[in-house]
Amino acid sequence: MKQQSFAKILALCAPLVSHSAYADDPTIVMGEVRVSAQRNGGPLLTSRVLTSVDVLGADKVEDKNVMNSWELIGQLPGVQLTETRMGAESGKASFRAFNGEGYINGIKVLIDGIPSNVNSGNQRFIDMIFPLEIDYIEVVRGTNDPRYGLHNIGGNINVGTRQGGNYTDARLTYGSYDTREAQLAIGRDSGAFAQNYFFAKQDSDEYRGAGSDKYSAGAKWFLSSADKTVRAGLVVRTYQHQAGEPGFLTAAQLRENRRQSPAKNANDASDRTMRHASLHLDWQITPDAWLSNKFYVNRYADDRRVTFTSNPAGTAPRQRRMWDENQRGVLSSLTWTVRKELILDAGINAEHQDNGYRRYRYAYASPTDFGKPAQTQNDDAYSLDNVGAYFQAIVKLDTALKIVPAFRVDKFSGDSRTRLNMASVPLQEYGWIRQPKLSMVYTPSRETSIYANWGRTFQVLTGSETPAYLRPGQTRFEPSINTGKEIGVKFKPTPGADLRLAAWRQDATGEVANMPATGTTVGLGETRRQGIDFQASGQAGDKLTMWLSHSLQKAEVVRAFAADGASLAGKEVFSTPRTITNAGIDYLASGRLKLSLQGRAQGDYFIDSPNAQGKYGGFVVFDASVKYSLSKRTSIDLQVKNLADRAYAYAWYDNFFWPADASQPMFSAAPGRAAYLSLNIKL
Repeated sequence: MKQQSFAKILALCAPLVSHSAYADDPTIVMGEVRVSAQRNGGPLLTSRVLTSVDVLGADKVEDKNVMNSWELIGQLPGVQLTETRMGAESGKASFRAFNGEGYINGIKVLIDGIPSNVNSGNQRFIDMIFPLEIDYIEVVRGTNDPRYGLHNIGGNINVGTRQGGNYTDARLTYGSYDTREAQLAIGRDSGAFAQNYFFAKQDSDEYRGAGSDKYSAGAKWFLSSADKTVRAGLVVRTYQHQAGEPGFLTAAQLRENRRQSPAKNANDASDRTMRHASLHLDWQITPDAWLSNKFYVNRYADDRRVTFTSNPAGTAPRQRRMWDENQRGVLSSLTWTVRKELILDAGINAEHQDNGYRRYRYAYASPTDFGKPAQTQNDDAYSLDNVGAYFQAIVKLDTALKIVPAFRVDKFSGDSRTRLNMASVPLQEYGWIRQPKLSMVYTPSRETSIYANWGRTFQVLTGSETPAYLRPGQTRFEPSINTGKEIGVKFKPTPGADLRLAAWRQDATGEVANMPATGTTVGLGETRRQGIDFQASGQAGDKLTMWLSHSLQKAEVVRAFAADGASLAGKEVFSTPRTITNAGIDYLASGRLKLSLQGRAQGDYFIDSPNAQGKYGGFVVFDASVKYSLSKRTSIDLQVKNLADRAYAYAWYDNFFWPADASQPMFSAAPGRAAYLSLNIKL
């Protein structure tokens, strides 16, 4: 029965017209990527990594209405969205059975190739980018990409923004919950000198009435030599977000009124500022050699006031958390095409983080009085230094077989001191972390390619406290080594169709659930993540575009740390759904009218490590849109999100810290049906 169903899926997808060029490229592209975007990253394309790579083009992004840009990534196959929706702490995207709770941050984030995770591994810098500024979003899944180290455990996400071009694009939106948004993107390119500017402002009451006010502004200036062999540029970006936090609801409160914000959370809010500046220098040394350099500075400051429970006991549930993180780094890579059968690629990176973290606790009040703290929990200054290097060779043995051996090393150092007693302690000593990798692809025909890869990545502890830093008596931690393997096939049943089926497994030693914000760290032990991914995308004729993906996955503890007992062995890693599905269809009804329908689904998941609290969080939602061109330069679109008005919620249970309102699950309600009307102008 299952084989018949799978055959039917293949038959339905057969008439699709591909967005990818050749079968020997494992990448699947959804939508159109602008020509200018393909220059980013130099001549060595990510598709050479030979793993499951997906690219979301600008036309699938620029006209989407989202409160936060991490939501855009949910259009891609196998991507889980964790929708916390607590003010500026709104959520994140993850994949390969890594969750978005904040305890296990396994996905590297880059913006234009610049590392863009905060110290904990969370993805907050993505919020700086609005849809109209994006050229493409690229997701690399697996352990065989050697280019990045820290946080690159299950793969990476690169958000490419517009560079070069001549355009003036604007988008004005008004919609549900009194949401108002304006975006303006400007590009001017004379060939030798390119300028890009962007500004966005968004205000909204939000679904639960907490309110949100944010803006982002950025600029790029790039100068090229007369012969185009040298190119230098400066990128700057700033972002500010002020938002209320509506608080988590008990099951009873959710049933009573899912849009309410409890009285205890009336003073909860977040105030977030982020800054970025980077210098880029690319030099085509010879026609066959390319040197790329990036120097960057990231700044992240956050002031979060939060009340977790209404339990009057203790000060732990009422906190003010203040981050001040500064990152300075450099990335340099050299790509040399020795001959058409051999390409060599090597790179180095260094990053220095100079961070501060303060945490205050407050006496019981409803709402919490954040005026005078009852206790100073943290007043820490800490550094993290990372030096890494990689090498890979792309070897084409014959017309059908290509292999990519690679090797990466990383080393970490740093220290932490608390201003409460000025005691300084060193970072855990990990030594050089070695990460061998191997990929290959066999292309027996133009229509079929079979690819396989094997690789190692790592997890190290982050935060300002133990066990990341070796205070007296602290147990030494080895890095958690993830060993991943994948085998897949990409098939073109017709000249137009793109299908991909992949099976993967990732085993980790000594995995740790680490929440630096609370100083909470629990060893899970040996874990295993495994799954099967199916994807299809393309066009049928000139009017119809379709795509479908379905991922089966499981993350479980194979062997628990002795200190935590054997109770976790055989348990699923919390907040990891077993299934993730995406589907969609675009129909060009006429030269002026376009209709779209998208569906997204995630399965239920356990919300605690012992798997004792039950499963929650599954959903199936559909979004629809109608776009009509008023003229060659203007269009309007109406988007309806959660078309069926499905009632679903993100479910949370504090696994390791304090009981959440008498140890019961807590919920953050997702928005119901919402409509947005936008005016698009392209000059």
